[in-house]
Amino acid sequence: MTHRSESADPIDETVVTLRTPAELADALPYLLGFRPESSVVLIALHGPRGRFGGRVRLGIPERPDDWPSVAEQLAQCLVSGCERREARPDGVVAFLCQEPEAFAGDASGQQVMERLRPLAQALRTECGDLDVPVLEVVCVSDGRFWTYCCPDQRCCPSEGTPLLPAGTSVLAAATVYAGFQVGPAQGRIRARLAPWRTAAASDQARVLHDTACALVPRILGDGGHAEVAAETLALARRVMARLAAAPPIADTLEADVYDDELIGHEEAAALILGLQDRTTRDRAAEWMEGDEAAPALRLWRALARRCVREYREHAAAPLTLAGWVAWSLGDLAEGQEALTMALIADPHYAFALLLHPACSADDDPEPIRRILRGERAQRDATAQGRNPVRSAVRQHAEAAASGGKSTKTSGAEHTEVREHDRSEGDNAQGGVSAEKPDMGTEKPRKNDEAEDQKAPGAPEVAPPGSAPDRPDSTDPLDHAGAGVGVRTAPRGRRRPPRTSGPGSRPVGGAGTGPRNRRDTIRRGARHDR
Repeated sequence: MTHRSESADPIDETVVTLRTPAELADALPYLLGFRPESSVVLIALHGPRGRFGGRVRLGIPERPDDWPSVAEQLAQCLVSGCERREARPDGVVAFLCQEPEAFAGDASGQQVMERLRPLAQALRTECGDLDVPVLEVVCVSDGRFWTYCCPDQRCCPSEGTPLLPAGTSVLAAATVYAGFQVGPAQGRIRARLAPWRTAAASDQARVLHDTACALVPRILGDGGHAEVAAETLALARRVMARLAAAPPIADTLEADVYDDELIGHEEAAALILGLQDRTTRDRAAEWMEGDEAAPALRLWRALARRCVREYREHAAAPLTLAGWVAWSLGDLAEGQEALTMALIADPHYAFALLLHPACSADDDPEPIRRILRGERAQRDATAQGRNPVRSAVRQHAEAAASGGKSTKTSGAEHTEVREHDRSEGDNAQGGVSAEKPDMGTEKPRKNDEAEDQKAPGAPEVAPPGSAPDRPDSTDPLDHAGAGVGVRTAPRGRRRPPRTSGPGSRPVGGAGTGPRNRRDTIRRGARHDR
């Protein structure tokens, strides 16, 4: 994969053209990097050839009364995000993905399609209000797809059209040729992070209760906070070493079961409760690269599975750490899913609120890694008696206090800096900080990114040009053969898919289907947002 600063050579890229809704439906997992479930997805189109750009994804709300507001939020999020990163989109393609079993009243994919029709219309209306036409809305369910924008029964029958066999399309072949593989479905990712439902859950809940009764008084006592933090981190390192020494297992389910067997109930309880302290959790977040990252991710997954019954809220800490490490390692799908699950466990968990928007937007995690490295280096220097170099966090805080202007950084870096600045302030006062009701609470702070994207229903936003999980495309889709081009890199040179090739007519031209525009006054690019 190329670095973000590198540019792909157009001569070395292959153009794949998508001409039909069937090819568009088949392309969705390759555009997202995983197979979405119960999701509404909007993808922006740019330029006269309809190049794929930014995208947003959100779980479909169960209550139809929520659909208009969700449609409005998604449309505004996509348009404003594209304006900040690249340019105002010229069109939108929408997907509604849901299986019949997700809703009790649906027995077939066609019933799903009909039930979601008001949501499709709400998306078209809200995007039209922003003067951005929705060129296609595709519903995917039960192995078939439907389009809401074509009334022609000859090409789009009411019973739906079977999806192309997985891995047989031209786009599938091109992405494999480029060295890119689609990740697992969301359900499989969630299964690795979900709490136990076995008989062992009762034993783990009992041990968690006993450990909390013994550990919380120590944390609140004089000198106990630092002592418990050191014990927690030392135990985590020992368990990580044990996991790293275990033989590799290819099957993920068997691997997770084996990891669970390597961790005792008492060890898991001590780690789960110890990580409720914010400073301890921040120290654990430093294990995000190198030889530490893989065993740390396995440990955080295992601890999330041990947060059973009344301790499910405690899963916010290990889930956030799992999402952070997965994102740092380049697994965007697991990173997003784990952070979303953390916010479901505790909607006010500040660390997840800070990471979720940046991960959902596929921002570069390096600014956050750089801050954590600086904190670790400063702490090591202090322990060795050397004069520590001022960290990025401390420099930022000093610049803010003096009223000076600091170097501009990414949104993710700013939010993480604010989180650590607050942590330093708490520690200076000698207070014990924890994020669970029985160990003290941490109130989330307002920040631009956390307010823009509420959890757990915050849409997942991704910018154009960040890959390799979304091949770009051109040309608006219609049923007359206007193409959508997707570039993929040649074998041996893994590059993010770039923008695309020729198209037969501009966005909004004849034959593109319903324009769904309202009579509005066209606005120019809103760069002030």
